Amino acid sequence: MQVTTEKLNPCTIKLSVVCETNDVAQGYERALKKISKSIRLPGFRPGHAPKAMVEGMVSKDQLNQEAADEIVRSTLTKVLKEESIEPFPGNRPSVSLEKLDVDSKECVYTAKIPLAPIVKLGEYKGLSLEKPKLEVTNEEIEYQIDDLRKRKSSRVPLTDRGVDAGDVAFVNIKPEGDQTGRNFMTSVGQTFPELDEAVKGLKVEEMKNVELTFPANFQEKDWAGKTKKVQLTLNSASAVKLPELDDEFAKSLNASDVTDLRTKVTETLEAAKESMGRDIMVEQIMEKLLAGSEVEVADNAWEDIANRRLQETATEQGQQGKSMETYASENGMTLEELVQAWQEKAKLYIKRAFLIREIFAAEQMQLTNQDLNQELVTMAYEFQVSPAEMFDVLKKNNSLEELQFRAISTKVSEFLLANADIKEATKPKAKKSAKAE
Repeated sequence: MQVTTEKLNPCTIKLSVVCETNDVAQGYERALKKISKSIRLPGFRPGHAPKAMVEGMVSKDQLNQEAADEIVRSTLTKVLKEESIEPFPGNRPSVSLEKLDVDSKECVYTAKIPLAPIVKLGEYKGLSLEKPKLEVTNEEIEYQIDDLRKRKSSRVPLTDRGVDAGDVAFVNIKPEGDQTGRNFMTSVGQTFPELDEAVKGLKVEEMKNVELTFPANFQEKDWAGKTKKVQLTLNSASAVKLPELDDEFAKSLNASDVTDLRTKVTETLEAAKESMGRDIMVEQIMEKLLAGSEVEVADNAWEDIANRRLQETATEQGQQGKSMETYASENGMTLEELVQAWQEKAKLYIKRAFLIREIFAAEQMQLTNQDLNQELVTMAYEFQVSPAEMFDVLKKNNSLEELQFRAISTKVSEFLLANADIKEATKPKAKKSAKAE
Protein backbone atom coordinates (compact mmCIF):
# COMPACT_ATOMS: atom_id res chain seq x y z
CA MET A 1 0.00 0.00 0.00
CA GLN A 2 1.06 3.58 -0.62
CA VAL A 3 0.43 5.74 2.43
CA THR A 4 0.95 9.48 2.78
CA THR A 5 0.72 10.99 6.27
CA GLU A 6 -0.14 14.62 7.00
CA LYS A 7 -0.58 16.14 10.47
CA LEU A 8 -3.50 18.58 10.18
CA ASN A 9 -3.16 19.72 13.81
CA PRO A 10 -1.74 18.28 17.06
CA CYS A 11 -4.74 15.95 17.42
CA THR A 12 -5.66 15.03 13.83
CA ILE A 13 -3.68 13.01 11.27
CA LYS A 14 -4.76 12.70 7.65
CA LEU A 15 -3.85 9.48 5.85
CA SER A 16 -4.00 9.17 2.06
CA VAL A 17 -4.12 5.47 1.14
CA VAL A 18 -3.69 3.74 -2.23
CA CYS A 19 -4.69 0.10 -1.73
CA GLU A 20 -3.01 -2.99 -3.21
CA THR A 21 -5.00 -4.76 -5.95
CA ASN A 22 -5.06 -7.92 -3.84
CA ASP A 23 -6.69 -6.04 -0.92
CA VAL A 24 -9.33 -4.66 -3.29
CA ALA A 25 -10.07 -8.08 -4.82
CA GLN A 26 -10.39 -9.69 -1.39
CA GLY A 27 -12.64 -6.85 -0.23
CA TYR A 28 -15.05 -7.46 -3.11
CA GLU A 29 -14.99 -11.21 -2.41
CA ARG A 30 -15.88 -10.68 1.24
CA ALA A 31 -18.57 -8.15 0.30
CA LEU A 32 -20.22 -10.56 -2.16
CA LYS A 33 -20.07 -13.37 0.37
CA LYS A 34 -21.69 -11.19 3.01
CA ILE A 35 -24.47 -10.03 0.68
CA SER A 36 -25.15 -13.57 -0.50
CA LYS A 37 -26.14 -14.59 3.04
CA SER A 38 -29.22 -12.37 2.75
CA ILE A 39 -30.23 -13.74 -0.68
CA ARG A 40 -32.62 -16.69 -0.87
CA LEU A 41 -32.25 -19.00 -3.88
CA PRO A 42 -34.22 -22.26 -4.24
CA GLY A 43 -32.00 -25.29 -3.66
CA PHE A 44 -29.18 -23.40 -1.93
CA ARG A 45 -28.49 -22.59 1.68
CA PRO A 46 -27.97 -18.85 2.39
CA GLY A 47 -24.38 -17.94 1.49
CA HIS A 48 -23.78 -21.09 -0.60
CA ALA A 49 -25.29 -20.11 -3.96
CA PRO A 50 -22.91 -19.97 -6.98
CA LYS A 51 -21.05 -16.68 -7.25
CA ALA A 52 -22.29 -16.02 -10.82
CA MET A 53 -25.92 -16.35 -9.73
CA VAL A 54 -25.46 -14.03 -6.74
CA GLU A 55 -23.65 -11.37 -8.81
CA GLY A 56 -26.61 -11.14 -11.15
CA MET A 57 -28.91 -10.33 -8.26
CA VAL A 58 -26.78 -7.64 -6.57
CA SER A 59 -26.82 -4.00 -7.68
CA LYS A 60 -23.50 -2.34 -8.48
CA ASP A 61 -24.11 0.37 -5.87
CA GLN A 62 -24.84 -2.15 -3.13
CA LEU A 63 -21.74 -4.18 -3.97
CA ASN A 64 -19.51 -1.10 -4.13
CA GLN A 65 -20.81 0.20 -0.79
CA GLU A 66 -20.24 -3.10 0.98
CA ALA A 67 -16.85 -3.60 -0.70
CA ALA A 68 -15.70 -0.10 0.28
CA ASP A 69 -16.56 -0.85 3.92
CA GLU A 70 -14.66 -4.13 3.81
CA ILE A 71 -11.58 -2.68 2.07
CA VAL A 72 -11.31 0.38 4.31
CA ARG A 73 -11.89 -1.63 7.49
CA SER A 74 -9.13 -4.15 6.73
CA THR A 75 -6.55 -1.81 5.18
CA LEU A 76 -6.96 1.03 7.68
CA THR A 77 -6.29 -1.38 10.54
CA LYS A 78 -3.01 -2.40 8.83
CA VAL A 79 -1.99 1.20 8.13
CA LEU A 80 -2.57 2.32 11.72
CA LYS A 81 -0.47 -0.56 12.99
CA GLU A 82 2.34 0.03 10.47
CA GLU A 83 2.40 3.79 11.16
CA SER A 84 2.20 3.24 14.94
CA ILE A 85 -0.86 5.51 15.19
CA GLU A 86 -3.16 5.10 18.20
CA PRO A 87 -6.59 6.64 17.46
CA PHE A 88 -8.46 8.24 20.34
CA PRO A 89 -11.28 5.81 21.22
CA GLY A 90 -13.78 8.60 21.85
CA ASN A 91 -14.11 9.43 18.13
CA ARG A 92 -14.18 7.37 14.96
CA PRO A 93 -11.92 8.06 11.96
CA SER A 94 -13.75 9.86 9.15
CA VAL A 95 -13.17 8.35 5.72
CA SER A 96 -13.58 9.91 2.28
CA LEU A 97 -13.54 7.53 -0.69
CA GLU A 98 -11.64 9.04 -3.61
CA LYS A 99 -11.70 6.14 -6.10
CA LEU A 100 -13.14 2.61 -6.25
CA ASP A 101 -13.17 0.36 -9.33
CA VAL A 102 -13.87 -3.37 -9.34
CA ASP A 103 -12.47 -3.96 -12.84
CA SER A 104 -9.09 -2.28 -12.32
CA LYS A 105 -9.09 -3.32 -8.65
CA GLU A 106 -8.33 0.23 -7.52
CA CYS A 107 -9.25 1.85 -4.22
CA VAL A 108 -8.01 5.23 -3.01
CA TYR A 109 -9.25 6.94 0.14
CA THR A 110 -8.32 9.48 2.78
CA ALA A 111 -8.92 9.08 6.50
CA LYS A 112 -8.83 11.67 9.27
CA ILE A 113 -7.59 9.95 12.40
CA PRO A 114 -8.45 11.48 15.80
CA LEU A 115 -5.68 11.45 18.38
CA ALA A 116 -6.06 11.94 22.12
CA PRO A 117 -6.95 15.52 23.12
CA ILE A 118 -4.30 17.75 24.65
CA VAL A 119 -5.63 19.45 27.78
CA LYS A 120 -3.47 21.67 29.95
CA LEU A 121 -5.79 22.93 32.64
CA GLY A 122 -5.32 26.50 33.81
CA GLU A 123 -6.23 27.89 37.23
CA TYR A 124 -9.87 27.15 37.95
CA LYS A 125 -10.28 28.11 41.59
CA GLY A 126 -10.78 31.66 42.78
CA LEU A 127 -11.64 33.08 39.37
CA SER A 128 -13.29 36.49 39.68
CA LEU A 129 -16.90 36.73 38.51
CA GLU A 130 -19.51 39.43 38.41
CA LYS A 131 -22.97 38.46 39.55
CA PRO A 132 -25.47 40.34 37.38
CA LYS A 133 -28.21 42.43 38.94
CA LEU A 134 -31.43 40.91 37.66
CA GLU A 135 -34.25 42.67 39.48
CA VAL A 136 -37.89 41.79 38.94
CA THR A 137 -39.84 44.80 37.66
CA ASN A 138 -43.53 45.60 38.03
CA GLU A 139 -43.87 45.45 34.24
CA GLU A 140 -42.60 41.86 34.24
CA ILE A 141 -45.00 40.86 37.00
CA GLU A 142 -47.99 42.34 35.14
CA TYR A 143 -46.84 40.71 31.89
CA GLN A 144 -46.76 37.29 33.57
CA ILE A 145 -50.19 37.80 35.13
CA ASP A 146 -51.59 38.80 31.72
CA ASP A 147 -50.02 35.66 30.27
CA LEU A 148 -51.76 33.55 32.96
CA ARG A 149 -55.05 35.20 32.04
CA LYS A 150 -54.46 34.40 28.36
CA ARG A 151 -53.86 30.75 29.21
CA LYS A 152 -57.25 30.61 30.91
CA SER A 153 -58.95 32.60 28.19
CA SER A 154 -61.96 31.40 26.24
CA ARG A 155 -63.19 31.97 22.71
CA VAL A 156 -66.45 33.79 22.07
CA PRO A 157 -68.16 34.30 18.71
CA LEU A 158 -67.33 37.67 17.18
CA THR A 159 -70.50 39.47 16.11
CA ASP A 160 -70.19 43.15 16.97
CA ARG A 161 -66.98 44.19 15.19
CA GLY A 162 -64.59 43.31 12.39
CA VAL A 163 -61.76 40.86 12.99
CA ASP A 164 -58.41 42.10 14.26
CA ALA A 165 -54.99 40.69 15.14
CA GLY A 166 -55.28 37.80 17.58
CA ASP A 167 -58.77 36.78 16.48
CA VAL A 168 -59.39 33.37 14.91
CA ALA A 169 -61.04 33.60 11.52
CA PHE A 170 -62.64 30.85 9.42
CA VAL A 171 -62.27 32.15 5.85
CA ASN A 172 -63.00 30.91 2.36
CA ILE A 173 -60.52 31.86 -0.36
CA LYS A 174 -61.94 31.50 -3.89
CA PRO A 175 -59.67 32.28 -6.87
CA GLU A 176 -61.17 33.55 -10.13
CA GLY A 177 -62.72 30.66 -12.07
CA ASP A 178 -63.02 28.47 -8.97
CA GLN A 179 -66.55 27.44 -8.06
CA THR A 180 -66.19 26.75 -4.33
CA GLY A 181 -62.80 27.93 -3.09
CA ARG A 182 -60.98 26.48 -0.10
CA ASN A 183 -61.59 26.98 3.62
CA PHE A 184 -58.91 27.95 6.13
CA MET A 185 -58.81 28.41 9.89
CA THR A 186 -56.38 31.27 10.55
CA SER A 187 -55.09 33.25 13.50
CA VAL A 188 -55.14 36.82 12.22
CA GLY A 189 -51.68 38.33 12.28
CA GLN A 190 -49.93 34.97 11.95
CA THR A 191 -50.60 33.91 8.35
CA PHE A 192 -48.82 36.07 5.77
CA PRO A 193 -48.95 39.90 5.58
CA GLU A 194 -51.21 40.25 2.53
CA LEU A 195 -53.84 37.83 3.86
CA ASP A 196 -53.68 39.27 7.39
CA GLU A 197 -54.26 42.77 6.04
CA ALA A 198 -57.09 41.65 3.75
CA VAL A 199 -58.98 39.85 6.52
CA LYS A 200 -58.68 42.63 9.12
CA GLY A 201 -61.88 44.60 9.52
CA LEU A 202 -64.13 42.01 7.87
CA LYS A 203 -67.30 41.07 9.71
CA VAL A 204 -68.92 37.63 9.60
CA GLU A 205 -70.38 36.84 6.13
CA GLU A 206 -68.70 39.86 4.54
CA MET A 207 -66.74 39.35 1.29
CA LYS A 208 -63.84 41.13 -0.36
CA ASN A 209 -62.02 40.84 -3.70
CA VAL A 210 -58.24 41.12 -3.42
CA GLU A 211 -55.04 40.01 -5.10
CA LEU A 212 -52.83 37.74 -3.02
CA THR A 213 -49.30 36.48 -3.61
CA PHE A 214 -49.01 33.20 -1.70
CA PRO A 215 -45.67 32.42 0.01
CA ALA A 216 -43.39 29.76 -1.47
CA ASN A 217 -44.03 27.54 1.58
CA PHE A 218 -47.83 27.98 1.59
CA GLN A 219 -49.68 24.85 2.72
CA GLU A 220 -51.60 24.54 -0.55
CA LYS A 221 -48.75 23.49 -2.85
CA ASP A 222 -50.54 24.35 -6.10
CA TRP A 223 -51.00 27.96 -4.88
CA ALA A 224 -47.54 28.35 -3.33
CA GLY A 225 -45.48 31.14 -4.91
CA LYS A 226 -48.34 32.25 -7.18
CA THR A 227 -50.30 35.51 -7.42
CA LYS A 228 -54.09 35.10 -7.67
CA LYS A 229 -57.15 37.34 -7.74
CA VAL A 230 -59.41 35.91 -5.06
CA GLN A 231 -62.68 36.48 -3.24
CA LEU A 232 -62.41 36.31 0.55
CA THR A 233 -65.47 35.38 2.62
CA LEU A 234 -65.42 35.49 6.41
CA ASN A 235 -67.56 32.51 7.42
CA SER A 236 -67.10 32.93 11.18
CA ALA A 237 -64.75 34.48 13.73
CA SER A 238 -64.04 34.35 17.42
CA ALA A 239 -62.25 36.60 19.86
CA VAL A 240 -60.29 35.94 23.02
CA LYS A 241 -62.11 36.61 26.28
CA LEU A 242 -59.78 37.08 29.24
CA PRO A 243 -60.96 36.27 32.78
CA GLU A 244 -61.25 39.19 35.18
CA LEU A 245 -58.24 39.75 37.44
CA ASP A 246 -60.06 39.12 40.72
CA ASP A 247 -59.85 36.82 43.73
CA GLU A 248 -61.84 34.12 41.93
CA PHE A 249 -59.23 34.06 39.15
CA ALA A 250 -56.41 34.01 41.74
CA LYS A 251 -58.00 31.02 43.50
CA SER A 252 -58.13 29.12 40.20
CA LEU A 253 -54.31 29.35 40.29
CA ASN A 254 -54.01 28.13 43.90
CA ALA A 255 -53.55 31.63 45.33
CA SER A 256 -55.75 33.02 48.13
CA ASP A 257 -56.33 36.38 46.45
CA VAL A 258 -54.86 38.77 43.87
CA THR A 259 -52.20 40.02 46.31
CA ASP A 260 -51.09 36.44 47.01
CA LEU A 261 -51.04 35.75 43.26
CA ARG A 262 -48.71 38.70 42.67
CA THR A 263 -46.45 37.46 45.48
CA LYS A 264 -46.26 33.98 43.96
CA VAL A 265 -45.57 35.39 40.48
CA THR A 266 -42.83 37.61 41.94
CA GLU A 267 -41.20 34.65 43.69
CA THR A 268 -41.33 32.58 40.50
CA LEU A 269 -39.70 35.37 38.48
CA GLU A 270 -37.04 35.85 41.15
CA ALA A 271 -36.20 32.15 41.05
CA ALA A 272 -36.04 32.24 37.26
CA LYS A 273 -33.73 35.26 37.33
CA GLU A 274 -31.57 33.62 39.98
CA SER A 275 -31.18 30.63 37.64
CA MET A 276 -30.46 32.98 34.75
CA GLY A 277 -27.82 34.77 36.82
CA ARG A 278 -26.20 31.43 37.61
CA ASP A 279 -26.11 30.53 33.90
CA ILE A 280 -24.48 33.89 33.11
CA MET A 281 -21.81 33.32 35.76
CA VAL A 282 -21.13 29.78 34.54
CA GLU A 283 -20.67 31.22 31.05
CA GLN A 284 -18.24 33.81 32.47
CA ILE A 285 -16.21 31.22 34.32
CA MET A 286 -16.04 28.86 31.32
CA GLU A 287 -14.82 31.72 29.12
CA LYS A 288 -12.06 32.54 31.63
CA LEU A 289 -11.19 28.90 32.11
CA LEU A 290 -10.86 28.32 28.37
CA ALA A 291 -8.80 31.50 27.93
CA GLY A 292 -6.39 30.37 30.68
CA SER A 293 -6.08 26.76 29.52
CA GLU A 294 -4.65 24.99 26.50
CA VAL A 295 -7.03 22.64 24.69
CA GLU A 296 -6.45 20.87 21.39
CA VAL A 297 -9.03 18.43 20.03
CA ALA A 298 -9.37 16.26 16.94
CA ASP A 299 -11.35 17.68 14.03
CA ASN A 300 -13.54 14.54 14.05
CA ALA A 301 -14.90 15.41 17.50
CA TRP A 302 -16.51 18.73 16.60
CA GLU A 303 -17.22 17.87 12.94
CA ASP A 304 -19.51 15.01 14.03
CA ILE A 305 -21.52 17.34 16.28
CA ALA A 306 -21.74 20.15 13.70
CA ASN A 307 -22.75 17.79 10.88
CA ARG A 308 -25.40 16.11 13.02
CA ARG A 309 -26.92 19.46 14.01
CA LEU A 310 -26.91 20.68 10.40
CA GLN A 311 -28.61 17.46 9.26
CA GLU A 312 -31.27 17.86 11.96
CA THR A 313 -31.84 21.47 10.88
CA ALA A 314 -32.07 20.43 7.21
CA THR A 315 -34.72 17.82 8.11
CA GLU A 316 -36.72 20.33 10.18
CA GLN A 317 -36.64 22.94 7.44
CA GLY A 318 -37.44 20.38 4.74
CA GLN A 319 -40.62 19.47 6.62
CA GLN A 320 -41.59 23.14 6.34
CA GLY A 321 -40.80 23.23 2.64
CA LYS A 322 -37.62 25.28 3.12
CA SER A 323 -34.08 24.73 1.91
CA MET A 324 -31.01 25.28 4.08
CA GLU A 325 -30.13 28.27 1.90
CA THR A 326 -33.52 29.84 2.70
CA TYR A 327 -33.11 29.10 6.41
CA ALA A 328 -29.63 30.66 6.43
CA SER A 329 -30.92 33.73 4.57
CA GLU A 330 -33.77 34.18 7.08
CA ASN A 331 -31.12 34.32 9.80
CA GLY A 332 -28.99 36.87 7.94
CA MET A 333 -26.33 34.40 6.78
CA THR A 334 -25.18 32.56 3.71
CA LEU A 335 -25.17 28.76 3.86
CA GLU A 336 -21.38 28.81 4.18
CA GLU A 337 -21.61 31.22 7.12
CA LEU A 338 -24.24 29.04 8.79
CA VAL A 339 -22.04 25.94 8.44
CA GLN A 340 -19.03 27.82 9.81
CA ALA A 341 -21.06 29.17 12.73
CA TRP A 342 -22.15 25.67 13.73
CA GLN A 343 -18.61 24.35 13.36
CA GLU A 344 -17.25 27.07 15.65
CA LYS A 345 -20.02 26.41 18.18
CA ALA A 346 -19.35 22.66 18.10
CA LYS A 347 -15.60 23.20 18.52
CA LEU A 348 -16.20 25.44 21.55
CA TYR A 349 -18.58 22.88 23.07
CA ILE A 350 -16.05 20.05 22.70
CA LYS A 351 -13.20 22.07 24.21
CA ARG A 352 -15.34 23.03 27.20
CA ALA A 353 -16.44 19.41 27.62
CA PHE A 354 -12.83 18.23 27.93
CA LEU A 355 -12.06 20.96 30.47
CA ILE A 356 -15.10 19.95 32.54
CA ARG A 357 -14.05 16.29 32.51
CA GLU A 358 -10.49 17.27 33.43
CA ILE A 359 -11.70 19.20 36.51
CA PHE A 360 -14.05 16.35 37.44
CA ALA A 361 -11.07 13.97 37.42
CA ALA A 362 -8.64 16.40 39.10
CA GLU A 363 -11.03 16.91 42.02
CA GLN A 364 -11.76 13.17 42.20
CA MET A 365 -15.49 13.81 41.98
CA GLN A 366 -18.00 10.98 41.84
CA LEU A 367 -21.55 10.86 40.48
CA THR A 368 -24.28 9.54 42.75
CA ASN A 369 -27.65 8.12 41.77
CA GLN A 370 -29.15 11.31 43.20
CA ASP A 371 -27.03 13.42 40.80
CA LEU A 372 -28.23 11.37 37.82
CA ASN A 373 -31.87 11.40 38.96
CA GLN A 374 -31.85 15.19 39.45
CA GLU A 375 -30.39 15.67 35.96
CA LEU A 376 -32.98 13.30 34.51
CA VAL A 377 -35.76 15.34 36.10
CA THR A 378 -34.24 18.54 34.67
CA MET A 379 -34.06 17.05 31.17
CA ALA A 380 -37.63 15.75 31.45
CA TYR A 381 -38.85 19.24 32.39
CA GLU A 382 -37.00 20.75 29.40
CA PHE A 383 -38.64 18.30 26.98
CA GLN A 384 -42.04 18.39 28.74
CA VAL A 385 -42.17 14.63 29.38
CA SER A 386 -42.07 12.48 32.50
CA PRO A 387 -38.68 11.33 33.87
CA ALA A 388 -39.57 7.73 32.98
CA GLU A 389 -40.34 8.74 29.38
CA MET A 390 -37.11 10.76 29.21
CA PHE A 391 -35.09 7.77 30.42
CA ASP A 392 -36.74 5.47 27.85
CA VAL A 393 -35.91 7.92 25.02
CA LEU A 394 -32.29 8.22 26.12
CA LYS A 395 -31.94 4.46 26.42
CA LYS A 396 -33.60 3.83 23.04
CA ASN A 397 -31.25 6.32 21.33
CA ASN A 398 -28.16 5.03 23.17
CA SER A 399 -27.80 8.49 24.72
CA LEU A 400 -27.46 7.66 28.41
CA GLU A 401 -23.91 9.01 28.18
CA GLU A 402 -25.45 12.45 27.55
CA LEU A 403 -27.30 12.19 30.87
CA GLN A 404 -24.06 11.30 32.61
CA PHE A 405 -22.13 14.19 31.06
CA ARG A 406 -24.86 16.69 31.94
CA ALA A 407 -24.69 15.50 35.54
CA ILE A 408 -20.89 15.87 35.49
CA SER A 409 -21.21 19.35 33.98
CA THR A 410 -23.71 20.41 36.66
CA LYS A 411 -21.48 19.13 39.44
CA VAL A 412 -18.37 20.84 38.07
CA SER A 413 -20.26 24.11 37.50
CA GLU A 414 -21.46 24.14 41.12
CA PHE A 415 -17.91 23.46 42.30
CA LEU A 416 -16.48 26.28 40.18
CA LEU A 417 -19.09 28.76 41.43
CA ALA A 418 -18.53 27.71 45.05
CA ASN A 419 -14.80 28.39 44.64
CA ALA A 420 -15.08 31.61 42.61
CA ASP A 421 -14.55 35.18 43.76
CA ILE A 422 -18.02 36.59 43.09
CA LYS A 423 -18.78 40.31 43.25
CA GLU A 424 -22.18 41.91 42.86
CA ALA A 425 -22.53 43.97 39.70
CA THR A 426 -23.15 47.66 40.26
CA LYS A 427 -25.54 49.76 38.27
CA PRO A 428 -23.77 52.23 35.98
CA LYS A 429 -23.87 55.79 37.23
CA ALA A 430 -25.97 58.24 35.25
CA LYS A 431 -23.88 60.57 33.15
CA LYS A 432 -23.98 64.22 34.12
CA SER A 433 -25.25 66.53 31.43
CA ALA A 434 -22.59 68.76 29.95
CA LYS A 435 -22.84 72.42 30.98
CA ALA A 436 -22.98 75.04 28.29
CA GLU A 437 -19.84 77.08 28.07
